Amino acid sequence: MAEPQQKHSSYFTVENTASHGSVKKWMSEKKDCDKGSCSALEVPDFKNALKQFQKLVEKTVTQKTKKRLGLYIKDDDEIDYDKFYTTTQALFGPEVKDHNIKAFFRKISHNLDARTEWCEIFGYFIGESDTMSSQLKEENMVFLVSEKQQITHTVVRRQDVIKGIVKVPHLDFTVTSSQKGVLTIFNNQMRVLATTSVEDTAWITGCDFLPQLKCVVAVTERTVIVWDYKSKGSQNNCFIIKPMENGLLCVCTVTMSDHLAKDNILIGDDKGYVHLVSVTGDHFGLKQCKGKKESQLQVLDSKTFRIVKRKLHDDWVVKVKYISDLNCFGSCSSDSNHSFVLDDIKRLEDNLPVKEFSVPRGVNAFTYCGKAKVVVTGGHDKLLRLWHPAINSRPTGKLSGHQHSVVEIVTNEKDQHVISLSSAKIFRVWDIQTLSLLQVFHDNQGSPGETETFAMVFDNDHGTLITGSAVIDIYPLTHMIQDTRQVPQTHEKSINVLVYNRAFHQILTICSESILKVWDLETGYQIYQIEDAHGLNTEVTCAAIGINGFYLATGACDGTLKIWEFESGQEVKALPLAQHSKDECRLLKIVYLKANESQHALLVLGQNGKMKIIQGNSVQTNLYVTWVLPEAVSFPRKNPVVSLSLKPDTLQTRDFFPDIQLLSDTSSLRNDTENFIPSAEMKCFDVLKAEGCSLIATGSANGVIILWDFESASVRCLCKINEDNQASVLQASGVNAMLFLAHSTFSSRKIHSLPSNTTTVRSDISAIPEHKSSSLNLHKENVQSDEISAEITTETNAQLSNAVAGDSPILASAHENGCICLWSIQGNLLKELLPFSKYPSVPLTALCTDTSTKMLLAGSKDGHIMRWSIVSFLEDPQNSENQIKEELFWRAHSNEVVDLFHEEKKNVVVTASIDGSVRLWHATNGYYLGYFGQPRKFELSDISRLILPCDVNNFPTIIKEERKHMEKKKKFEYPLTLDRDKWESLTRSPSVLKKPKHVDIIQDLKFFKALASPKIHRQPLESFESGNREAGAVFGYLPIYKVSFFPPASTIILQA
Repeated sequence: MAEPQQKHSSYFTVENTASHGSVKKWMSEKKDCDKGSCSALEVPDFKNALKQFQKLVEKTVTQKTKKRLGLYIKDDDEIDYDKFYTTTQALFGPEVKDHNIKAFFRKISHNLDARTEWCEIFGYFIGESDTMSSQLKEENMVFLVSEKQQITHTVVRRQDVIKGIVKVPHLDFTVTSSQKGVLTIFNNQMRVLATTSVEDTAWITGCDFLPQLKCVVAVTERTVIVWDYKSKGSQNNCFIIKPMENGLLCVCTVTMSDHLAKDNILIGDDKGYVHLVSVTGDHFGLKQCKGKKESQLQVLDSKTFRIVKRKLHDDWVVKVKYISDLNCFGSCSSDSNHSFVLDDIKRLEDNLPVKEFSVPRGVNAFTYCGKAKVVVTGGHDKLLRLWHPAINSRPTGKLSGHQHSVVEIVTNEKDQHVISLSSAKIFRVWDIQTLSLLQVFHDNQGSPGETETFAMVFDNDHGTLITGSAVIDIYPLTHMIQDTRQVPQTHEKSINVLVYNRAFHQILTICSESILKVWDLETGYQIYQIEDAHGLNTEVTCAAIGINGFYLATGACDGTLKIWEFESGQEVKALPLAQHSKDECRLLKIVYLKANESQHALLVLGQNGKMKIIQGNSVQTNLYVTWVLPEAVSFPRKNPVVSLSLKPDTLQTRDFFPDIQLLSDTSSLRNDTENFIPSAEMKCFDVLKAEGCSLIATGSANGVIILWDFESASVRCLCKINEDNQASVLQASGVNAMLFLAHSTFSSRKIHSLPSNTTTVRSDISAIPEHKSSSLNLHKENVQSDEISAEITTETNAQLSNAVAGDSPILASAHENGCICLWSIQGNLLKELLPFSKYPSVPLTALCTDTSTKMLLAGSKDGHIMRWSIVSFLEDPQNSENQIKEELFWRAHSNEVVDLFHEEKKNVVVTASIDGSVRLWHATNGYYLGYFGQPRKFELSDISRLILPCDVNNFPTIIKEERKHMEKKKKFEYPLTLDRDKWESLTRSPSVLKKPKHVDIIQDLKFFKALASPKIHRQPLESFESGNREAGAVFGYLPIYKVSFFPPASTIILQA
């Protein structure tokens, strides 16, 4: 529970008990100090310092509150962090550590109602143990559906179902009865100890165990069966007690009998009667006849037994149980007036009034929780009602959630949980203490004949739930949090931003409510949070972290931009709203180009399609715009490339990208028949800046991809080239994400090739960070000293293709049509990937790679994650032998994946979705490890158990190379041909004339003997299954044959 909101002043009194202890501890640490050099305060001065510190905190909180409400007016008396730090140091001396002051200031800044104490300034924080204990209480014992065991023993007949399951605790075995007369006893390992088939009847309705006689009792339509399971060999000691007056529906054993050879049995029938039958060992021992066969059923007359019955219900008695803790029996019926009866067993004989509970539409099942001392009932009205055993006028509580009739209820006594089962085979786990729903799971793995569950029991000794239908299912109980009912939730609203700080191994998440949270990757614990980072009701839409991890930049829907100190969460600089032009709007993406104390530089994309560089320095208070990327004009369809003009005055500067302008003569080429104009509605971009490489790629909603190359001073539109050498933009395939991919040798070669005198320049341009859209570090920009001007280039497609080097970067784009396009920086479409899925293609929304660029990961709109191996492809994209292998495919969320990243050292993948959760997965097999915001700590090394979130039902699919959708080559021999010479030699023989009846057969045999391999030496045929989207969904999987060379035509003509 959250701490009650109280004023800060109530926690700073020295007279407080906790404060006394802290004062003593603080003073004891000062006793060893030298009096001349020790700066510790005396007690009176310390009390005075506490009072002044109290006033400082109150004033800070008041200013923060007014500022959040928009009522504060800045003045010289404003308390920022520097002033707060200076004042605190003056009050308490250098004994107060900097990081403790910073943590305290961050706490009161971001949570104005937080409970604080003065001792936190000295590092003595409060409430850690209470927080941990409350977190542990939030975890629950839940059933692992993924580890369900299924017993399909032959004791269950074909087209038969389990009608009764009973656990015998003192013998640690389980008794089951099937509808067609099979009784079975299983040991604690669920192995069959004994079994029998009762042929006397076709319908068994229930069973139980007689503890005194050590026999199994079962009831049928008109008989009672007692089975001595200790019979040896083929002996089948089954006793049939009949006739019974009514149709028997349920049975249970009364456990209060103190007679060693006597048991009492409670039976419910279809007329509303409850029967009490007393059986002893004499009934079965005296009636046995030695002359009968060992396997023959022995019929006993029911009149020889003492049977007491009483009508308690006006409808069928569905369940009857004896509750030993209450020394009472209970029976339930679908009768609305006499729905549930709970009373002493003597009421069946003395006919005194019984305690009745009335429930609309009756009761189908009930159970008793001994620790909570409540009876839980459920029926056709879909509600669970909690009753005090002594109060039948009204229930003490109700639990709602089932959408179908409740058919069975059992109790987990240890954890005080109740498990209810509906007719739709949906299980719900409830906490009796909190009246809350803990877990919901639906067993839909059975065949259509197994959809209904007839029996259920909870094994308190082994912590398992056992259910019976056409098979026996066993669900283990485990102390976990993933399988709870609640969907994993990191934020209450949808996630807008997911960014990873590789330097600190921390994660930043921002939701649509503009709540910023920072998490530790290894543990999953939250470090701090900031609310309303850009003001009240201003949505934060994007963020980026500098490569050194010290600074964070955030952008909002109103176009504002702020820079924060990542470790402390303090605001450093901002781009005020007043400096924006009229067309400023929502910021879509930010990339950090430079981040240090003296200079900040960011590349920003707005929803209006404009890209600009925003910078700040130590002199300027606010951020300012220094560079704007011009809008692209029309491109020629035959070769969509336009040259740029780099301004001479910027070539000698150390700016990140030079000032550019499009050549003026390109404006005269705006002809709809020859040119096309790309859309300015940009949705995403990526940057690649290294020595000898300076690129910006942008993607639009209509599928247009524009690549700005500042080294070659050109801008090109990436598109398909059709047969007429005309550019064809991918239609209806908007770009949702972009990512530059480069082989590891590319970046290492660039680094080693830099001269030694460029070290200072590289440190000055500490450019693009390693975030989800950049896999390279930035190095020195190689700008030219002279103005570069060029006319529109006219290279052919073949020249472009030959220019691609093995180490050249590749641009990946994720599209609305569900495919990933891989482009060369020369503008060629190298490959088009379609993720493996049995479902229709869905839009891809996110891309990422690892630090060594060995794999490519993508997230989709329906919550799936795909992983490809690209390391061999990047070595030589032009080599058809180097293929991209899809290795893993799994469902991570039930909704759209907003972003994801891969952490190579931990071997994990983190995904964020609009469902409000940020989840952690094992990168190799897709196993679920947890979500950020869960009470327990992450166990990154524990991947032995396959667990799924409650909103995910599909297990990860590990795609093997021999699957049909993967490219696979096979070698085939050429087909046999008819050898005419061999055929003539076979047909010259006159032997065929001797047996005219078999001429046709012999001719056929001779024909096949005359078949031979071609005499020309050829390479074997190669066949591969492409699985690409160019060939289509059907023809893409047909074998395609390739012939290495074509021999002269004369050599392949068969001689006549």
